[in-house]
Amino acid sequence: MHLSDFVDFDTIRTGVTAGNKRGLFQLLGQQSGQRLGIDGAQITAAIAERERLGSTGFGNGVAIPHGKIEGLARNFCMLVRLAEPIDYKAVDGAPVDLVFFLLSPPESGAQHLKALAAISRLVRHAPTLEKLRGARSQDALAAVLLGADERDAA
Repeated sequence: MHLSDFVDFDTIRTGVTAGNKRGLFQLLGQQSGQRLGIDGAQITAAIAERERLGSTGFGNGVAIPHGKIEGLARNFCMLVRLAEPIDYKAVDGAPVDLVFFLLSPPESGAQHLKALAAISRLVRHAPTLEKLRGARSQDALAAVLLGADERDAA
């Protein structure tokens, strides 16, 4: 599975201010809800519930909050780069500034796991993380993701 299969390039955001993890979840719920035509509070509640099972802070300043949402037709992912890193209780204790927010339909077990695997492959590649942090626009971030897709397909 490639990032371009599920990342919504129109929702890529840079310079986002969240303040803390709770504020980030509310922002992600609201923005994805507007994009998908689903109640943002439902999305926020689903990702907060998943987070209670264990931190989705992946390490190296990256978080991958995710959840399953009724009424969703396919996997959906937003990439958000925060203006200021936030304390996320990540596995390595590092603050988070890159957020890959993944939503999937409840019945999409295998597809959900494949999407998580594609994101984790990307964020384990240090040069790609550097490029994501250095990208100054939505288009530049999208280009980094597409470049990573090409690298992983080779």
